[in-house]
Amino acid sequence: MNGSDGVPVVSKVAVVTGAGSGIGRAVALELYESGWSVVLAGRREETLAETARRAGDGPSVLAVPTDVSRPEQVDALFATVRDRFGRLDLLFNNAGSFGPRGVPVEDLSAEDWQAVVDVNLTGAFLCAQGAYRLMRDQDPQGGRIINNGSISAHAPRPHSIAYTATKHALTGLTKSLSLDGRAYSIACGQIDIGNAETEMTGQMRAGVLQANGDVVAEPVMDVADVARTVRHMASLPLEANVQFATVLATAMPYIGRG
Repeated sequence: MNGSDGVPVVSKVAVVTGAGSGIGRAVALELYESGWSVVLAGRREETLAETARRAGDGPSVLAVPTDVSRPEQVDALFATVRDRFGRLDLLFNNAGSFGPRGVPVEDLSAEDWQAVVDVNLTGAFLCAQGAYRLMRDQDPQGGRIINNGSISAHAPRPHSIAYTATKHALTGLTKSLSLDGRAYSIACGQIDIGNAETEMTGQMRAGVLQANGDVVAEPVMDVADVARTVRHMASLPLEANVQFATVLATAMPYIGRG
């Protein structure tokens, strides 16, 4: 597309990890519909292809199968972004794993613990590092990183020690990136999401274990409301930053006693 002066107009470029389903897919499609070029990253090629299909499979959508816990694959992802689009304006650091559900702390294996850490924390770091390097070196310099924290960055659910620990750690990652990025016009914020309805949260309506041992159905919200919140955060000029945002189903048992 060309502007009125005949100079090509390049849309802003975003990388969305975990883009094959759920929140990642919703955010990727929201950004695309708002005029962004979107790079879809995730482990499953077939689900990335479905997200791309929903976006119309146009030249401004690119699927790059990536395991974010593998440094060489993350390096390849950001090399592809640089070669295809020449710059990066946004990383939505969304890929994550809850790990085995309902496993008490005393029964969680070291392997299952490490698998959650590898994706949720190390993967987020590797992607942020790749984005940071690209944003630092491009002209004009700068960009934005938005980390998907979770309500679990504030308060745990029962039997969620690996997930909760990594989401608390992600808050530290966000703060450090936000501080270190100032020198290069790189803004970093975090969105903490509670009970967005996706294919992975069907158990919310059926009933979820509470701290008192009861199993209670919980309200959910439309994942599109999460996507619109991320788009708003991404649309700000780099001189402004939403450092932390919390978006949640209004009546979920989180504030006070539920």
